[in-house]
Amino acid sequence: MSIQHPRAERGIALIIVMVVILALGVLAGGFAYAMKVEMKLARNHRDEAQMEWLGRSGVELARYVVGQQLLISGQPYDAMNQKWAGGQGETNILLADISLDNVELGPGQFSVKIVDQERKWNINTADTIILQKAFALITGDAMESSVPIDSIMDWRDLDENPHLSGAESDYYLGLDPPYACKNGPLDDLSELLLIKGVTPELYWGGVGSNELNRVASVNRAPPQSGSLGFLNQTVFQGGLVDLFTTISSGLININTASAPVLQMIPGINESAAQQIVQMRAGPDGVEGNEDDTPFRNPGELVNVPGMNYQAVGQLGRFCATRSTTFEVTVTAQIGDYRREFVALLRRNSPRDVQVLFFHWK
Repeated sequence: MSIQHPRAERGIALIIVMVVILALGVLAGGFAYAMKVEMKLARNHRDEAQMEWLGRSGVELARYVVGQQLLISGQPYDAMNQKWAGGQGETNILLADISLDNVELGPGQFSVKIVDQERKWNINTADTIILQKAFALITGDAMESSVPIDSIMDWRDLDENPHLSGAESDYYLGLDPPYACKNGPLDDLSELLLIKGVTPELYWGGVGSNELNRVASVNRAPPQSGSLGFLNQTVFQGGLVDLFTTISSGLININTASAPVLQMIPGINESAAQQIVQMRAGPDGVEGNEDDTPFRNPGELVNVPGMNYQAVGQLGRFCATRSTTFEVTVTAQIGDYRREFVALLRRNSPRDVQVLFFHWK
C-alpha cells in the first residue's frame, strides 16, 4: 500500500489553487470588459441626442457660411480660396473670423467640410458627348464604351426602347437577382453600378483611387478626321465617381472643377484645362490661399492660351463661376465618441439656403 507524500499533496493543492485563481481572474476580466462595453454603450446612447444636435449645428454653420459668401463685395464667384472651401484666402470681415474646424459647442465639438457639387457634371443631364468624353478619360477610347454609355441613357430615359448597345428591363430582369430598369434620374451615383457595362473599375477607377491628380500618360494614335478627337490625351486613374454627381445646377464651376472635369467641356482640350487650373491658382501654383486669382466670369477664359472669343462665347451653356449645391460633412465628437453627418444644401439666396437632406453614417 503506497503512502502519498505530504509534499506532493501540498504541490497538487497549490496547482489547484492557482487554476482556480486563474479561472476567477479570467471571469473577473470578462465581467469587467463586459461592464466597460455596457457603460460605453450607455454613454453613447446618452450622448446620442447631443451628438445629433452637434451635427445639425454644423449644418447650420455651413448654411450661414455659403449664404454669406453671396454678400461679399467684389467676389462674384465661388472658389477654392474661400472660407466655405477651407481656403486660406478669406479676408472679408463677414467670414474671416469663423472657424469650420474643431468648433466647441456644449459637451463636444464638430468640424465641417463643404464641397460644391458644381465641380462635377450632373449625370442626369449629361448628354452622349459628355459621357463619351468621360469614358475617354477613364479608358482612353470612348468608342469602346458604347455599351455603358447607351445603357446609362436607357436607365435615365422614360421608355423601354433600348439604344443600339443599351439595355432596358428585359435585360435586367434576366439577371440574378433580377431588377427593373429605373427609367428615371439617378438618385445616388452608386446606381451606376447596377447599369449594364459599368464595372467597379469604371466607377471607382482602375486603381481604386479617387485622386484626380494621379494621372498616367498613354500613347495613342491621333484621332481620324471627323472623329470626336478624344484619343490623343492623358488618361487619369480615377473613375465615374470623380467626374459626376446626381444633384447640381448642371453648370460647371470653372473655379472649383478639376482638370479632367474641365476637359469634358466641349471646346476645352487637355492643355486648356490644365491652363485654367494653373491660372486660377495664382503665381504660387497652389490653390486655396491668398494669391489665388479665380475667374470672375466665364468670359475671362479668353485669357487662357489657346482659347478665342468664338470658343469662349459658346461656353456659357456649360460654365459658371458660382456654385449652388453643396455637400456638407460634419464630424461631431463627444469624448471618444465620433459620428459623421452628411447634408446637401441648395443656395438660392443669402437668406434662402435649403437643406435637401440630412443623415448620419
